[in-house]
Amino acid sequence: MGKALRIVLVGALVVAVAGAGVAWFLHYYERVEKQVDLPPRGEASYNPLYALKKALQADGLQVESRQRLDLGAQRLGPRDTLLILNDPRVMTPVESRKLLEWVAGGGHLLVRTPSPQGWQEQGHAALLDALGVLPREDSARCEPMQVEGQDHHVEFCAGSRFSFDGVEPELAWGDLQAGYAYARLAHGEGHVDVLADFDFLGNGGDGGGDVAGDGVSVPGAGGMRSGGLRDGPHRALARQVLAPNYGQGTMHLVYAAQMPSLLRTVLMLGWPVWLPLLLALLAWLWRRMQRFGPRLPSPVGERRSLLEHVRASGEHLFRYNKRALLYAAVRKSFLARLRRRDPVAAVLGGDAQAAAIAERAGMPVEAVRIALQAPSSHDKQAFRTRISTLIQLRNRI
Repeated sequence: MGKALRIVLVGALVVAVAGAGVAWFLHYYERVEKQVDLPPRGEASYNPLYALKKALQADGLQVESRQRLDLGAQRLGPRDTLLILNDPRVMTPVESRKLLEWVAGGGHLLVRTPSPQGWQEQGHAALLDALGVLPREDSARCEPMQVEGQDHHVEFCAGSRFSFDGVEPELAWGDLQAGYAYARLAHGEGHVDVLADFDFLGNGGDGGGDVAGDGVSVPGAGGMRSGGLRDGPHRALARQVLAPNYGQGTMHLVYAAQMPSLLRTVLMLGWPVWLPLLLALLAWLWRRMQRFGPRLPSPVGERRSLLEHVRASGEHLFRYNKRALLYAAVRKSFLARLRRRDPVAAVLGGDAQAAAIAERAGMPVEAVRIALQAPSSHDKQAFRTRISTLIQLRNRI
């Protein structure tokens, strides 16, 4: 079988296997359509009342939606409706008084109660106190709701119920024993609606039940109550609570009345995190800092160098006629160096050794021979000459 034929057969086999794979895929592959809900984008991603805003605009109402309440820049008409989604405790007493004055002129205000735990631990809201609304500690209860043509439904499961002090509501949902989940209070020519929560006004979708930001989702009749305005009962309830001034003025939707400063939030709520970190930082700084002990006196410096001491010792021996010791030490040092550099010359003796050393060092033999002989103890010049010659020989070998 030729090489060209083998290549053709291998190519045909590859094409056959690929064709069989494509045929199998086309035979068993089934094209289906699947609808996938994309995450919200734009204003719908941060405005929990976006669905309510679009629904009211579709009904022909004028709607203004903003993040914060600004009574100076936001002019409220006498027949307008204002819905404040955030915790009413963030409003100052001055803002609360201005809002009640506006309501007395014919406005409609909708507010919610704080979360049960927050209401008990962080105090009351000036607005609710002015209306005579009192918190209830036993707030864990749902209110049944039935809309014609819809399944059984429950509402206000996660909110904080309340009672009244010296006021009579026009409409109320609940009872005196278990507390109220909804009430409409007349104030001058206007109305104030107080609700336990605003979950039913949210955008809806999975996980959308926590509209008020309390971190609570409560199961209803059909699972997690997170449908928002997608559910028919929620739309019916929204239409009822917005009824007093519906279609008469502008709908103002405030989904974050006033946010506290970041620094205050960190200091008040973040102390379980920053306090241990601060203590750890202080401990690390204390460990790494330089520690100073008692002051120590400066060490006494040497008055003379080692060379000065050696020179003084040599001069002392030379002065007191101990020159033989100095010569012996220099000769011993030279012979030790000679044994390391030229062992053959070191084992020789007499004239032979002198000749070998003279040849290696390049000096006269007679000078070497004289240098290797000890001088007279009284001949100072001979001592100096021999010491000088030995030092030269030591440096040359």
